[in-house]
Amino acid sequence: MANRQKVLIVDDDENIAELISLYLVKEMYETQIARDGEEALRMHDSFRPDMVLLDIMLPGIDGYQVLRELRAKARTPVIMLSAKGEVFDKVLGLELGADDYMEKPFDSKELVARVKAVLRRYHETPADRQGGDEKKVTYPELEINLTNYTVAAHGEKIDMAPKEQELLYFLAASPNRVFTREQLLDRIWGYEYVGDTRTVDVHIKRIREKLGASDHWSIETIWGVGYKFETR
Repeated sequence: MANRQKVLIVDDDENIAELISLYLVKEMYETQIARDGEEALRMHDSFRPDMVLLDIMLPGIDGYQVLRELRAKARTPVIMLSAKGEVFDKVLGLELGADDYMEKPFDSKELVARVKAVLRRYHETPADRQGGDEKKVTYPELEINLTNYTVAAHGEKIDMAPKEQELLYFLAASPNRVFTREQLLDRIWGYEYVGDTRTVDVHIKRIREKLGASDHWSIETIWGVGYKFETR
């Protein structure tokens, strides 16, 4: 068990939680279950999971607040689980720092695939991604270094989530090239995001807000297609 990746399942529906645990144990993950938000925060500190599957509707503090508190102290990957299918709910979860969002009911194979994909991306080292060479791009007023996961803009260090940095680096490494949302999802998240590609838009919005404006470069929206990192 010591070498197995650990998943904390947070859901007050005992049947759903046990079913998810069964799926993951079959895939050789170690699991524990929390029934409410406060228990989830305590178990996160004691269990030290590699990933959290977090339901939104919980007794006491809800999943959004749990995510806020987790992000204040840890970078543990989080997949939100909810019967809510509204775009607002998905966007809010992603903006708070969730790595993915799944609607109930979900297919067991899809759930396992997403868990594997998020964990693979999260635990992959910079050396794994780049074959041992430094991975850095530099423009006037901007430096993105994926070797040590740092971004500096206008002479100041910018605090960005790993996925934001990876997305920014990927665009900036191919200046003036247009990428579709589907291509970006496949490259950065490592799998085909079923249904809604809004997650790319959310991350682009956050990156733009953090970087600010520049006369030398910008992330441009290509309407109906995707995005490009434009240099001038």
